[in-house]
Amino acid sequence: MSTTPATPAGTALPAGMSPVLAEVIRSGFVEGRHRGSLVVLAADGSVELALGDPAAPHFPRSSNKPMQAAAILRSGLDLAGERLALAAASHSGEGFHLDLVRSMLAEHSLAVEELQTPPDLPLDLAEAETYLAAGHIRDRVTMNCSGKHTAMLAACAHNGWDRAGYLDPAHPLQQLVHETVEAASGERVAAVGTDGCGAPLLAISLTGLARAFRHCVLAAPGTAERRVADAMREHPEYVAGTRRHDTWLMRAVPGALSKMGAEAVQAVAFADGRALAFKLDDGAARAVGPVLARALEIMGVDSPVVGRIGQMPLLGGGSEVGGVRAAF
Repeated sequence: MSTTPATPAGTALPAGMSPVLAEVIRSGFVEGRHRGSLVVLAADGSVELALGDPAAPHFPRSSNKPMQAAAILRSGLDLAGERLALAAASHSGEGFHLDLVRSMLAEHSLAVEELQTPPDLPLDLAEAETYLAAGHIRDRVTMNCSGKHTAMLAACAHNGWDRAGYLDPAHPLQQLVHETVEAASGERVAAVGTDGCGAPLLAISLTGLARAFRHCVLAAPGTAERRVADAMREHPEYVAGTRRHDTWLMRAVPGALSKMGAEAVQAVAFADGRALAFKLDDGAARAVGPVLARALEIMGVDSPVVGRIGQMPLLGGGSEVGGVRAAF
């Protein structure tokens, strides 16, 4: 495979163009490129590496979930362990995920019909095939954000808040989420949109996202943010699934907090305060693992899990003929 860098050192990019963070190599030929922005924070919170424009606002998508879960705790709802991890999850739709969502609904006297998640298949492709083969159809519980939505509904029930309007940006719970995101990131929300699950989506910079994750791991024990971080790290399979890189990283590297987001967003923080966040402009999920692995290498993470995360082979005729690799 060619090792020629996508953008030679010292070459200026056209205004507004992000640098290439990953290349797609097929049969030794550069078939495609994925551009984006990335930031790495040092243990003291200073910016150690910035590629592209990490100060520009982005929608973190599900990488905002730790802060959403912290807001749920701040509302007074007492969640812990696997239940709190599931509240911050983009779960794969494995059996243990769906079982716990249904248990949480029952524990808080909530009906499945109250979930405003769009009916969906399991996020994990293998789970989706098994699910369909069993004769099931798209379901609100199966949607990967159902744990978060169940926790939001439970918070509303606990506080006597309107449950039907729990996704309205003006709802007391969503206002609490807004405040929590701003406090953790250290910046004002730049825009409000609607996430794929229907929940309000709050735009912050990648630097702010990295700061928010850093805040979660460094927060004092017993605070909402620290409780979420601890639950996610203790039960990572409930945050993602058994075949997902967030789970692998949190299992392999003590103290690591990791959460992906749709449209190729990723954020990670470590117990010593180092953190990273990136976003690929084209939303290509296939490049997230290689880019994350390279960022972890730069940060000095020495673990076999880095190589595992970085593997993204390309097939031709059923055989491996190339792969996606980091380009920075």
